[in-house]
Amino acid sequence: MKKNQNVTIKGTKDGLTLHLDDSCSYGELKKELDRKLSENSRSVEDRLLSVRVQVGNRYLTEEQQEELKELIRQKKNLIVESISSNVITKEEAEKQKEENEIVSVAKVIRSGQVLEVAGDLLLIGDVNPGGTVMAGGNIFIMGALKGIAHAGCHGNKEAVVVASLMKPSQLRISNCINRAPDKDQDDEKREMECAYIDEDDQITVDRLQVLMHLRPNITRLQGGS
Repeated sequence: MKKNQNVTIKGTKDGLTLHLDDSCSYGELKKELDRKLSENSRSVEDRLLSVRVQVGNRYLTEEQQEELKELIRQKKNLIVESISSNVITKEEAEKQKEENEIVSVAKVIRSGQVLEVAGDLLLIGDVNPGGTVMAGGNIFIMGALKGIAHAGCHGNKEAVVVASLMKPSQLRISNCINRAPDKDQDDEKREMECAYIDEDDQITVDRLQVLMHLRPNITRLQGGS
């Protein structure tokens, strides 16, 4: 590993990792990065090398990211895989907050209505046939699910659907779909159930009690001893 004031280049089995200091100016950083990569490229093998760039507590605009990518691409056999920073924009922070929020709604979702939230959904009410609820995270329904529920709608396969009465016309988690069961559940047997993606990449419906073992991190609160 060769180290300089602003740029550290570390070789890994997968390629190169560039650690860029976050206290110098952007101009100084570019200049030194260019020089260090030029020196390093003389000893690089003929095979293509993947490059990961870490910029610490420095925020880079999209234009600056493209400049760094282009600078690295100009060197022999280097391909930029990622540029990572500890700093995010206000918009990105707000998006993360939304995705981690639990939205509580008290209403009945009737036929033709669609309720969608970015994070977890807690619905106090029923989802009637023809109604749809969607969430980027988990869906918890304190009522009857007789319509469509789509949890993890942005690709989260760890998401679950919980309902006081599980009689959906369709269940979806991430990109997995489970049609309505062949046998109707007796409405009098109101036992809460959960749906999740199992090891075979299929949606399984089981009693609620299994959820604490399948998804131990599903709550924000951790039990004390």
